[in-house]
Amino acid sequence: MARFRSIPEIPGLVTSYSMLGAQRIDGKKVEIRVWAPRARRLRAVLADSSEVAVMTGAAGLFKAVVPASSGSGYLLALDDHKPVPDPVSRFLPEGVHGPTEVMDPDAWEWHDSGWRGLPRTEYIIYELHIGTFTPAGTFDATVDKLPYLKSLGITVIELMPVSAFPGERNWGYDGVSLYAVQAGYGGPAGLKRLVDAAHQAGLAVILDVVYNHFGNEGNYLRLFGPYFTDRYRTPWGDAVNYDQPGCEHVRRFIVENALYWIREYHLDGLRLDAVQTIHDDSPRHIVAEIRDEVEALAHNLGREVCMIAETDENDARYTRPGSGGYGIDAVWSDDFHHAFHAFLTGENKGYYQDFGSPKQIARALNEGFVFQGEHFGFWNGPRGGSAAEMTLPEHVICLQNHDQVGNRATGERLNHLVPPARLYAPAAFLLLAPHTPLIFMGQEYDEPAPFQFFTSYSDPALQEAVRKGRREEFKDFGWEEVPDPQDPATFRRSKLNWDLAMDAHNPMAEWYRSLIALRKRLVVPGSRTCRAEWHADGVLTMQVPAEGPRLFVAATLEPSAAQPSLEKYLPLGGDWGQALSREAGGFAVEVWERST
Repeated sequence: MARFRSIPEIPGLVTSYSMLGAQRIDGKKVEIRVWAPRARRLRAVLADSSEVAVMTGAAGLFKAVVPASSGSGYLLALDDHKPVPDPVSRFLPEGVHGPTEVMDPDAWEWHDSGWRGLPRTEYIIYELHIGTFTPAGTFDATVDKLPYLKSLGITVIELMPVSAFPGERNWGYDGVSLYAVQAGYGGPAGLKRLVDAAHQAGLAVILDVVYNHFGNEGNYLRLFGPYFTDRYRTPWGDAVNYDQPGCEHVRRFIVENALYWIREYHLDGLRLDAVQTIHDDSPRHIVAEIRDEVEALAHNLGREVCMIAETDENDARYTRPGSGGYGIDAVWSDDFHHAFHAFLTGENKGYYQDFGSPKQIARALNEGFVFQGEHFGFWNGPRGGSAAEMTLPEHVICLQNHDQVGNRATGERLNHLVPPARLYAPAAFLLLAPHTPLIFMGQEYDEPAPFQFFTSYSDPALQEAVRKGRREEFKDFGWEEVPDPQDPATFRRSKLNWDLAMDAHNPMAEWYRSLIALRKRLVVPGSRTCRAEWHADGVLTMQVPAEGPRLFVAATLEPSAAQPSLEKYLPLGGDWGQALSREAGGFAVEVWERST
């Protein structure tokens, strides 16, 4: 199933271009290969017949040929433990505790042979959660919404994690079987159908992947090998073993998973979750290794593939190529969000305590990071380093995302906290800055539903631990009411209202479409700089690019009885004409285009 490349210096592990998992030999036989150095004996238990095949091997690599075909199921019995799924399952139709289903990876007939991906400068990202994006919560239902996304103007769909997780309701960051696509969403065929349809519509698809930890329920990896280490901890559980004894295979397991999504599912990129918690003291960091091998695969495929890292460190090493860096294409850059959010809402608890000045918004626009080594009160120490070596398109910025909405106690969106009239201007800066913009599902039309944290664990102890953890997490913010993640109503409340989304007269949606169209015409052709400035009369301006601007944005961010003239801020020289404007609730934003 997963292809593990040659590792000649590790005798007895995987020293050739091999296959793990279930590999079809013909229509009636399957060879199962498993890496399980902790097992003394290993048996394959066929789900259809209960037939047991003893697996043989050496140095932890077991294999057996069994009578099975596509659609057959099997479990693995290690020593005296109960049978469990294969660590390299492509599909778990009965959930994370059930049998692995044998899949034919070549069964899907692709229709995207002409697709070569998108240049990263054209990325306008739309982040969505499959389970709550549509009433049905499936890949197929998302396919039906592609015309809507195309009409909005976005160019990239970012899927929250889809690897198999326990139960039917989860954000996806508790995945335990990295190669299996969540059954409730539609499984492997559903994901391929979505990516294929998106490419035919001219939309790229990138996937959020989690390589810093695994979920707890349904996690049987400890039975097989040294997948985890107690040398480090993450906020969510045991750290993955990237640099301790036995790590060589674990590293290949992870690297090959990244390649698997690009190769087998034709995905256009990956967003690596919380890379600051991927602990690795090896000479070559695993993030750099993933990036290098993905880049090599993309070159061989003749496709554009993008790698994005989520990190709160404000550290340029993630995008720095060569020695001392990881060469990632872009990072989630939280400071733009935090600066705008704190200014608009007045919140000053938790990490918002260090934000709130409108000058910070201007710095985030001009430089990407607000904190570049300065003292950060929430950390009680310095945060970040210089952003000078980074380009602005290497910063993915947002006004909302799943973390910033869903990790509030009750999942309020920004439009629940701030009058909609105040949100036209932030949207203009988000979508017209040369940074890479990200829109969270529903943001574009002021979705009234919250996005809350939900789970469906079967383990009562884990259920209570999560409830307690959520309450503890919100102490710094003073939030006391926390919806029960296990309650199905918490999940249902988070679903989008498509009647509102399809309202052709929704003023915010109309604004977003206009801004995106203008971005494609004036910003995408190559803008990499901007000049933003906060003015004493409550006006924020931005010209793009910084020198010889083609685009100018001016907005009142503070209410004023006497609205200042925004035209007076226009740069000298050139013939400027108004491209867009919006005035509501005492706030105004104007966008100007220079014709000469």
